Amino acid sequence: MKSRADFSQSERIIVKIGSSLLTGGGRGLDQTAIAAWVQQIAELRRRGQEVVLVSSGSVAEGMSRLGWSSRPQTLHELQAAAAVGQMGLIQLYESLFKQHGFHAAQVLLTHEDLSDRQRYLNARSTLLTLLKLGVVPIINENDTVATEEIRFGDNDTLGALVANLVEADLLVILTDQNGLYDADPGLKPDAKLISQASINEPGLLAMAGGSRSGLGRGGMSTKISAAKLAGRSGAATVIAPGAAPAVLTRLLDGENIGTFLVPDVEPLLARKRWLAGRLQVKGTLILDEGAVKVLRDAGKSLLPIGVTAVEGEFQRGDLVCCRDTHSKEIARGLVNYGSEEARLILRQPSSRIAELLGYVDEPELIHRDNLVLV
Repeated sequence: MKSRADFSQSERIIVKIGSSLLTGGGRGLDQTAIAAWVQQIAELRRRGQEVVLVSSGSVAEGMSRLGWSSRPQTLHELQAAAAVGQMGLIQLYESLFKQHGFHAAQVLLTHEDLSDRQRYLNARSTLLTLLKLGVVPIINENDTVATEEIRFGDNDTLGALVANLVEADLLVILTDQNGLYDADPGLKPDAKLISQASINEPGLLAMAGGSRSGLGRGGMSTKISAAKLAGRSGAATVIAPGAAPAVLTRLLDGENIGTFLVPDVEPLLARKRWLAGRLQVKGTLILDEGAVKVLRDAGKSLLPIGVTAVEGEFQRGDLVCCRDTHSKEIARGLVNYGSEEARLILRQPSSRIAELLGYVDEPELIHRDNLVLV
């Protein structure tokens, strides 16, 4: 089983901060605490580590600004609170990151953005571009427009899905608890903190309880479920006390804080399972010998110039099969262009995509991060 030390130098990290922490238990945005987390994230960025921040707090901040003492139950009131609170939340983050020389970017997502393959790819491309530019993406659920109880369900789940989306190495969930205990410490004072466990350890969910603050939708059980979800793409999860001094930098230095939940699968194998087994193949690309060699031996992306034919009808984001000229399957991947566009650009260099289509989504037909050999 891997240890904390194996993930201490993670290159890409998702940090999720809950409502209770961000708002000091519901009293409005805790600017001192938020400034401390921003400082720590800035330090990780200076070390060369990429950080995506998943921030709750918009509804709780909106409640504070509107003078509401309890979380509203109706959808339109939740949406109104989110709209009011999001203004203050993102303004504060922008000003604090600017003090450390970093830009922040607001990204609001709904469940549809991650379940629709085309929107999934669009969201992924945007986030990876922001990270490449050195920007810190700040993600929240788009509470102002999402329907049907808004919802991913909670931002713990959103953090896990974002970890899958950008293939993060580590998901850090900051909470108002010290981590996961073997029993509810509020009911059993001698409950012991679990330092490390496999994400599939039996009974893990039974040890978790619900949300105590009443501000957020999540509790320890949602954090365990989120860790299981993040583990599907090989990401480890740490559930840690957000109020602990320098908690993020200490965690990434390998210090034993909170509960470390280890995935049971390597990232590449997890992604291969997902691409090869979960999605239905919608079409086929026939590759020339040069393209086959590049995919097999160099691990590079598939460019349109190496495609000799397109079979079937598919859309951007669909799973397609890549075969050689003898119909042997070589790889599978998520395609960046629909079948109609692919037929227009096959056998052409990427430099001609804009000329042939009038736009460019990506220079590759399938990016190597979305392609697995079979």
